[in-house]
Amino acid sequence: MESTDFHSLHAMLEWQVDLGATEAISDTPVNRYEVPKTAPKPAAAAAPLAIAPVAKVEIDTVAEAAMAANAATDLTQLQAALSDFDHCELKRGARNLVFADGHAGARVMIIGEAPGRDEDQQGKPFVGAAGQLLDKMFAAIDLDRGAQTQDSGLYITNVLPWRPPQNRDPKPAEIAMMLPFVERHVQLAKPDLLICMGNIACQALLGKTGITRLRGTWVEAMGKPVMPMFHPAYLLRNPAAKREAWADLLDIKAKLRGT
Repeated sequence: MESTDFHSLHAMLEWQVDLGATEAISDTPVNRYEVPKTAPKPAAAAAPLAIAPVAKVEIDTVAEAAMAANAATDLTQLQAALSDFDHCELKRGARNLVFADGHAGARVMIIGEAPGRDEDQQGKPFVGAAGQLLDKMFAAIDLDRGAQTQDSGLYITNVLPWRPPQNRDPKPAEIAMMLPFVERHVQLAKPDLLICMGNIACQALLGKTGITRLRGTWVEAMGKPVMPMFHPAYLLRNPAAKREAWADLLDIKAKLRGT
């Protein structure tokens, strides 16, 4: 019987290596190509990493507008604040910011609705056909946007400083966003009287619409007497309404004399 102690086995292994053996072969053959009868279960896929949704931060555009407007201490700074204000989508489709025209400091300040095509191109309010009619209307009571005196000058702006697409009416959200700038504009310009030209201006300053009912009656807004009037564009379409507009102009002239 062969010895199976360690030293004997070690000597036998060394003898096999000396003979050139490089592999150990078992007593029974192994089929390396045999397919196992039961396929191994695939490892469970790792659960995807849950990513918490990023909450969208809502910006209070009216508060942002109020902060920017109230920081302006003069009209130059207010115009710059409007130019830098990026929360109004109208800015992206407009050519120019339409801030104001006329004599800042005039007793009468006209607030229109929004720029049209001509105003957008020139960067000034009321320069198209409606603007030409407006100039003639106020020239009849000795007021002129080109005059550089407080008593005979006019100061003109709009509720919206950028042209709405296809001259559509301003949306309530756009009016609300721009209203802090309008309020600050009035505070800095310091007119004696305000003229609301058309329904949109009445909606912004008075919170009311229905210019046919509102026109011709003095009201108060932003601490100033306000006269609602037909928009010159409306008068171009409805010449018969010029009689009421003339009555309103005479009322404005009388108000200026009384104050």
